[in-house]
Amino acid sequence: MADTGAEFDYIVVGAGSAGCVMAARLSEDPSVRVLLLEAGGSNEHLYLKMPLAFLKAMPDPRFNWTYWTEEEPHLGGRKMPLPRGRVMGGSGSINGMFAMRGHPLDYDQWAQMGARGWSYADCLPYFRKSEDSWRGESTYHGTGGPVQVRPIDSPFLLHEPMMATAKAAGFDTTDDLAGAHPEGFARGEQTVDSHGRRVSAATAYLNPAKGRRNLDIRSGALVHRVVFEGKRAVGVEVDLGDGPRVVRAAREVILSGGAYNSPHLLMLSGVGPAEHLKSKGIAVVHDSPGVGRNLQEHPCAMLEFNAKEPVTFLNQLRWDKIALNSLRWALTGKGPMATQVNSCNVIIRTAEHLDRPDLQIMVNPIRFDAQPWFPGIRKVQDHVFWAGVVQLHPESRGWVELKSNDPREVASVTLNILDTEGDREQMRRAFRTTRKIYNTAPMADYIVSERTPGAQCESDEDLDAFIRASCYVAQHPTSTCAMGMGERSVVDSELKVIGVEGLRVVDCSVMPTVPGGNTNLPVIMLAEKAADIVKGKSLPRAEL
Repeated sequence: MADTGAEFDYIVVGAGSAGCVMAARLSEDPSVRVLLLEAGGSNEHLYLKMPLAFLKAMPDPRFNWTYWTEEEPHLGGRKMPLPRGRVMGGSGSINGMFAMRGHPLDYDQWAQMGARGWSYADCLPYFRKSEDSWRGESTYHGTGGPVQVRPIDSPFLLHEPMMATAKAAGFDTTDDLAGAHPEGFARGEQTVDSHGRRVSAATAYLNPAKGRRNLDIRSGALVHRVVFEGKRAVGVEVDLGDGPRVVRAAREVILSGGAYNSPHLLMLSGVGPAEHLKSKGIAVVHDSPGVGRNLQEHPCAMLEFNAKEPVTFLNQLRWDKIALNSLRWALTGKGPMATQVNSCNVIIRTAEHLDRPDLQIMVNPIRFDAQPWFPGIRKVQDHVFWAGVVQLHPESRGWVELKSNDPREVASVTLNILDTEGDREQMRRAFRTTRKIYNTAPMADYIVSERTPGAQCESDEDLDAFIRASCYVAQHPTSTCAMGMGERSVVDSELKVIGVEGLRVVDCSVMPTVPGGNTNLPVIMLAEKAADIVKGKSLPRAEL
């Protein structure tokens, strides 16, 4: 094993959304040397640039680690797929590009749990710093930041009928879920630039930084462990394709592997629950019982409705239209290929006593299993509306554990979703609320009948059975190296790993609770704030 010596000040492990931000921001100082290590490959493929092609990119093993859960104890022993990005930009290079922050109370809850400096007023300046919003500069939005945010706006989507349904169904509308009224029916927003290309942290942060002489970026680099001298992290053991070697960090090692890989790497390195580490033959550097625990995800279920007329987005999946619209996208950055397929983003409460929304409905004007078609070659499928029912604040907690001490063997992940009766009861409310909305005109005028699970699925027992058999997850894992958890905190409020020196974790795993929405913008915000913390500075708190 070769030791390359103290070549870098900072080593960032993982070029996902957080890692790209950290490497770019830290390397702004030309006096420091930064190494970014990513186990995956390039993000230059067409599928990772064309927005609608995420439907092809996400399941592709060239871009996705294809993780799976263990047998889920409350889902009849089902194993669930866990898509995670295997490219520069991480999951932000294969996700659905939804631009959401969550509710302000989500971040105030972090601060109340003990994550000092992470209230909404503390975080808002970093949301603004990261953003280039189509809305312009305001109290809630920024311009000129790396991440372009644009509205989902297409004549092929059925936005207006759903917005008109809101009032009739007893719900509010809002023109900005990230503004003063973060609840209701709203137009979805996406991280797509003005040229119709996907915006990921790799394109927004890393690409502009690639020319810096003090930033070294390595792909295909599998980190085996953090190297400690006593209790201080001094580097990493990494395989760059020619066998393991040690690369040293003079200042800090920063883990940005995400909610599955960061706890996995900590445990491989001797930081984690002591008895679990010993059982895998790993010497304990620090007994940290919270590592790998507190795993949270957004459970999702699906309702489908048979369309009365052939008006869904399936019309755009005829082969000749796909070819024509792909050419249009390549030449102009416009058309159906330049957007998400989402008619409305619904963020609402299913019970009056709640202090914030607990339900997101992904309003999709197309069937879940849609396929390209062409007359005489492949028959067009029936036209179906698909509603994704997302539980925003689950009570259930899962865990990440080691299968062995081999760094090439992926971690064991158990989401443990629907563990509590509170979660099961909320999902029933969410189903019934979604049905109520789709059975209200004018949206109801587009529908013949409920296709899945069907109107006969009405009792608590039947709903529970359907949800257990069919639910999936939103790909928003968080909280496995959390701050603000008292004695089970893995990191402190500066994201330093408690009990050791020279080591931080900066990614979704440090969030005490999962935000009530898509997690890509929150983790970019978190990394922007973390980079300032490392630099010893901070933006002033927002005054709201």
